[in-house]
Amino acid sequence: MTQPAFPKLLSSQIAFDIARAILDGFDKHYRLFRQASQDARGYFERGEWAVAQQAARERIGYYDRRVEECVRLLEDDYVPEDLTDQVWRESRLHYIGLLTRHKRPELAETFFNSVCCTILHRRYFNNEFIFVRPVVSTEYIETDEAAPTYRVYYPQADGLRRTLSRIVTNFQFGTPFADLARDIARVESRLAPFFAEMAPNAQFQILSSPFFRNKGAYLVGKAVNGERELPFVLPVLHADTVPGGQPGRLLLDTVLADREQVEILFSFTRAYFMVDMEVPSAYVQFLRTLLPRKPRSEIYTVLGLQKQGKTAFYRDFLQHLKHSSDLFETAPGIRGLVMLVFALPSFPYVFKVIKDFYPPPKDTTRAQVKEKYLLVKHHDRVGRMADTLEYSNVAFPRARFAEALMAELKHHAPSQVEEEGDQLIIRHLYIERRMTPLNLWLSQAEGSGNQAALEHGIVEYGNAIRDLVAANIFPGDMLYKNFGLTHHGRVVFYDYDEIEYITDCNFRAIPAARNEEDEMASEPWYPVARHDVFPEQFGQFLLGNPNIRRCFLRHHAELLTPGWWQQRKERILDGIVDDVFPYPQSIRFCHSPAPATVPPSLETMK
Repeated sequence: MTQPAFPKLLSSQIAFDIARAILDGFDKHYRLFRQASQDARGYFERGEWAVAQQAARERIGYYDRRVEECVRLLEDDYVPEDLTDQVWRESRLHYIGLLTRHKRPELAETFFNSVCCTILHRRYFNNEFIFVRPVVSTEYIETDEAAPTYRVYYPQADGLRRTLSRIVTNFQFGTPFADLARDIARVESRLAPFFAEMAPNAQFQILSSPFFRNKGAYLVGKAVNGERELPFVLPVLHADTVPGGQPGRLLLDTVLADREQVEILFSFTRAYFMVDMEVPSAYVQFLRTLLPRKPRSEIYTVLGLQKQGKTAFYRDFLQHLKHSSDLFETAPGIRGLVMLVFALPSFPYVFKVIKDFYPPPKDTTRAQVKEKYLLVKHHDRVGRMADTLEYSNVAFPRARFAEALMAELKHHAPSQVEEEGDQLIIRHLYIERRMTPLNLWLSQAEGSGNQAALEHGIVEYGNAIRDLVAANIFPGDMLYKNFGLTHHGRVVFYDYDEIEYITDCNFRAIPAARNEEDEMASEPWYPVARHDVFPEQFGQFLLGNPNIRRCFLRHHAELLTPGWWQQRKERILDGIVDDVFPYPQSIRFCHSPAPATVPPSLETMK
């Protein structure tokens, strides 16, 4: 396609006014976003868990509301005839000029795209009117006016224990620690092997803002000693999270110095952090040094900047398409009744399209399925539900689709696909991280005689159920095919069309049969309401394999009893927010106060 001539003169006042209005809309959005992130400190210090969770949910909707406001403003101020191609082209150029000293240009560019694409037709999604590629650099963006993104501490000068104490006290939490000296000594004991011999460059680099999520605050940084770098995260909790802990006081719960543990902390299966970031790109760049295997898109997303995460993901996807040649094909595993799932073998994600019709026993609609996915987006995912990226009107190269997949799409979701020249347009889809379906994992473990792998899958499956229940989530369809294993070996739920709140469910025991005819009947002899759940029946669907049954009963037998479920429901109704830790219990100081072993990730991070 021939590139349009670059205008020699930006002569349209309307174009400048549009650019200014869009940037004002973005600045308002980020001002509110930062305020919500700053408020999280107070919620944490006061232990206002329900308020904190509600604020985190509300913040997710800020972006779309600001985009809608901006679109309404432009549509009210200008008639369509004013918004010519030349005006949009000049608006983009004016916008670039306005961003030259902006501290968040990449986010502002994405906001411009959202406003522009809401107003314009799909044919403009990939042209000179929007930011298909980033234009304004985010390198070295911190100015003299911006506060430093991270602070540096030197243990060789001050001593390791005093340095650790300064790191914590510099955050000036408004709630006192129960015994900070004790906690610092425990952290020092775990880090001592790493600093056994201090190089001249020995230091801690600590991000300036705490990371808040659920009932925890996290001080995030890294330790440097010579050629070695070590992730360094201090989880700060309220002291009453440990047995005998003092209410109204804080403690350091552990230290995370293993790269895999930090990756899990920043996982796509968890709620977004609340972090006050003046220069978000600087935080992302710092975190990438800790998490080199995690794509930039996921880091933006876990920081609560999910729209920027979507933008970065889509750019990565287009690059992957350009440098690959394999075909999209139906994803392996049991076919779902509601979703058609396909994948590109060389790309670590799956694409999910809602079907047009659903055979019995499914009783749902497209709108209801979307509501379930939106529920998960706004809910605390506690490390057990995959985050999804939702897209509309996505253009794929038609030639990259296997014919069998095309036939499935046209049969099961004809309203969602449209062929336009050499492109295939999918009107609506979800994208998730690819995982190994749990049913395939268990089948392979059973077939190969790998009892350890089978037991790991069942133990993790039960733990996933327990964590979901703690977050007030009932999966609905608990079959193994609806769960998957991440590359960290954690079991995650990813089929949301039957999800319900635990508090909306009625957990019942199966009434005793009145006679032999009741026992032999194909239908229940007792009334069943819409939200009635009978945990005693779970075994019929889950435990047909004797090996799996023995393993499940050994670790999770109480999940088959209505009393366990009802007790958890009552705790939630009483306002109790259970603790779900994003790291193993075994490394918490209350369980293992002062191990002197070197963490397994002390390898050099090149």
